[in-house]
Formats: sequence, C-alpha cells, structure tokens
Amino acid sequence: MATYNKFNSFVEYLMDKVMDLFGTPVGDTIKLMLTSVAPVATNTVKGDLTEIAAGNGYTAGGETVTADGVRSTGTVTFRGDSVTWTAGPLAMASFQYIVLYDDTPSATPTDPLICWWNHGSAVVLNVGDTFTVKFNNTTPDGTIFTLA
Repeated sequence: MATYNKFNSFVEYLMDKVMDLFGTPVGDTIKLMLTSVAPVATNTVKGDLTEIAAGNGYTAGGETVTADGVRSTGTVTFRGDSVTWTAGPLAMASFQYIVLYDDTPSATPTDPLICWWNHGSAVVLNVGDTFTVKFNNTTPDGTIFTLA
C-alpha cells in the first residue's frame, strides 16, 4: 500500500490563497506526476522534483485529476477520480513515487506541490501493463485528504 505524505509548503499555499482546491469542480488544474527519486517534505514546487521520462504511456507533466472539494459542517474533503497509465509501445520508465501538484498558478510559485505517495518499491510497466491510482482505494473518486 502506498504511503501518503504532505509537502510542508502545502498548508502555507492554502493559507496564502495560492491554490483553489474547493468547489465542484475544483478551480485549479490538479495533476499527478511520476518520479523515481524520493521527494522530501521541504520540496515546494514541481521543479524541485525529477519527473520520469515522457513517452511510452507517460506524458510530461503527468495526468490531470478530476477533483472536487466538498464542505460539510466545518469539514472539507478533497476528492479525486482515479488515474490510469498504460505502457506502450515500449516499457514505461520505472517509478516509485506519485506526486500531486497544482498546475494552474502562473506566478511564483508555479506548480506548487500538494502531497506524494511512496509505492514502497519501484514500479515497472511493460508494454500493455497498467498502473491505476485510486485515492483512498476507491473508484471512481476517493478522498485525497480531509481538513477538519
């Protein structure tokens, strides 16, 4: 099972109104990217990370997550639909970490980081293999985080 980790700057970005993560749909474009290099909690923007090579089923910048933020009695739940990658026509570059970031801000900070998951070991996708991220192991949409 993948382990959830929050980037330290994420809370600051929320308080500084850098991100719009609430509403149906969410105002900003949220993406998942893949990396084989371990992120650290002090990373702040996508440029701090090393993304896997584009091609063979992986698009530079990652995949857009259809997300929404639901408010109820002082609690906000941020949810996202599952995302799937399929390798081909050759094997996809291996990865171990899945990173969620905000692709919308064009002023500093650009591409602020939200959180990442450690799969625990390298994932190798050969031709035709798929890898699906299901938030909170739920399909079609699952909870990414809850603020209460």
